Amino acid sequence: MQPRKQIGFIMPTIFWKIIIIHVITTIGFFWCVADSDATTEKNPDIPVIAKYFTTKGRYEEVNPYLIDDILAVNKSMLKPPSENCREIHLTAIIRHGTRYPTTKNVKKMQTLYKVVMNNASGEQSWLHEIKTNWTMWYYENMDGRLVQKGVQDHKHLSIRLSRLFPSLISEENLQSERIQFITSSKHRCVNSTLSFKAGLTEEWDIKDKEFDHAVNDALMRFFDKCTKFVEEVDNNPSALSEVEKFKKRPEMNRVQQKIADRLNVVYSLITDDMAEAAFYLCAYEFAIKTVNSPWCQLFDEEDARVMEYANDLKQFWKRGYGHDINSKSSCILFHDLFSRLDKAANESKSGQQVTEAVTVQIGHAETLLPLLTLLGFFKDNDTLTSTNYINQSERSFRTSLMLPYAANLVFVLYDCGGGDLRLQPLLNEKPVTFPGLTDEQASMPRYQDIRERYRVLLQGCDFETECQLFKPSADI
Repeated sequence: MQPRKQIGFIMPTIFWKIIIIHVITTIGFFWCVADSDATTEKNPDIPVIAKYFTTKGRYEEVNPYLIDDILAVNKSMLKPPSENCREIHLTAIIRHGTRYPTTKNVKKMQTLYKVVMNNASGEQSWLHEIKTNWTMWYYENMDGRLVQKGVQDHKHLSIRLSRLFPSLISEENLQSERIQFITSSKHRCVNSTLSFKAGLTEEWDIKDKEFDHAVNDALMRFFDKCTKFVEEVDNNPSALSEVEKFKKRPEMNRVQQKIADRLNVVYSLITDDMAEAAFYLCAYEFAIKTVNSPWCQLFDEEDARVMEYANDLKQFWKRGYGHDINSKSSCILFHDLFSRLDKAANESKSGQQVTEAVTVQIGHAETLLPLLTLLGFFKDNDTLTSTNYINQSERSFRTSLMLPYAANLVFVLYDCGGGDLRLQPLLNEKPVTFPGLTDEQASMPRYQDIRERYRVLLQGCDFETECQLFKPSADI
């Protein structure tokens, strides 16, 4: 033992510093792992794969702090350039809350359920639970209707936004009709609008008074009205050819085979539609009931990443950057947004009270994504294709983060005095940066810089022109 002790005494001090740092780092690593495990144990009802549920995801997965306090807000993230800045207008474009599956997805889920009940075998506890305790409770007539969780999504969102922006979303402005509500005609959107208003009236204890809303599909369902989009993308299977190719790729095949192995059924029974149905069953059970369903056991995290990419690929090509008309179909909503901002800016500059303090517009994921795309948000360097799944692991275009239920894009206009107007965008209650601005401009840019940034779109981007379907001349 003596020689070792002597060696220890003559080791350079730097050596011991390295050893100490290594030990601390190792302890820190295991502490983080333990903390992560503790979080999982703390929330056993949250599936490990919940953060990959794309447009079927809970809003709480995007903002996990809401799991502990659904009305929590963080005002410190709002940092106007000076104390003189005051909020003068807010426009919020919001997706409806949590809903039941559509008829199309219910049919797929019912088919999968029959496959499992008639063919699956094994001793796994989760499979036993599906076959003995779980019943198919989804029916076609549910067809995307708002669920109770969706009602709460919008009630809670309205309260949080009123606490974030109390000078705009206020009882006084609601009572004086300076808050306008616009919705898509779909029942899930109308009911989300009613829920948003109910959140405010309950918060302020307003009774025996109703506040109007306008139904406007031209704004909130512009994609249905854009002939070029409908013909060239929505009704054109070749527009989603990359999605179909990915379904035949080894990544998707492995997911299907792993599901078949877990169920102990022949591979041919688990098609890409069946894999999607299983993924959605897990997602819907969680979003609607906050249940970690036995259906979730059909996927591990790598499977979930593949399923997420398949849906992101679909959204990219159908609503995002895949085709130019996808974003151009939102020109009408783009101009509506800037006309409201311009009106508020001009009224404020002239010393008038801003007549419309708040506009709340409630639509769909298909409303938000084309507008986000038109504005240039979440654009990666490389196009999403069927062959670059591996290379897109760090992509910014992730609908799980962008478009959960009750996703919201909020624009807040500030008057900082002396004609200095500033505009802050927030996505899902977190500040985002307008693309294409310098670092100096980015945090809360001047409104005139934003108008300059989108000058070409403001001068053009005519909905009627963009959406007109070009037909070749009949001249011979």
